[in-house]
Amino acid sequence: MQIRVADEVWVATALLHRRHPDRSDFSAVEIVRQAEAENVADSQLHYELWEHVIRHCVVNSEYDPGRYRMLFQTAKGRRRLFKPGDPFDPRRNLGRFTPRKDEMPQKYRELIDWYWNEYVGGGRLAADPILSLRGLGKAIWEDEDADAYVERLRDGRSEQDLLGYQPVHPSR
Repeated sequence: MQIRVADEVWVATALLHRRHPDRSDFSAVEIVRQAEAENVADSQLHYELWEHVIRHCVVNSEYDPGRYRMLFQTAKGRRRLFKPGDPFDPRRNLGRFTPRKDEMPQKYRELIDWYWNEYVGGGRLAADPILSLRGLGKAIWEDEDADAYVERLRDGRSEQDLLGYQPVHPSR
């Protein structure tokens, strides 16, 4: 079974996370050494691993045509697995951030389940306090036509004029 170098890098990083749950990130050297030791893709080219760990798989590094979103750079030379909600270059939006199970050797397939169930936390994005605000206040705007609202603002008519509402200013 032929597996991509990017998938090999993801497996190596996932294995490091599982073996060292107390650590939040790893050096690029540690990831490359883990990938070489595991030898998932039977890769003979050390420089390919380096390129993927340093640039091709890193979502917040310079844009790369590979578009992978597998690693997140936490500091110079340090990486962790990408998590949904991490900032990334929008041109990488369609990039994969986990290997496909059917393209992985059987012994590594459970890592993908581990990633979703434990590392990411069941795929729940609401754990992020900012992302958990999504949709808050939606009811306030549900009867408001966006174009009509903008038109009113452009005309200089405020909610005060339309609703007969005068705000109370404690300083007056």
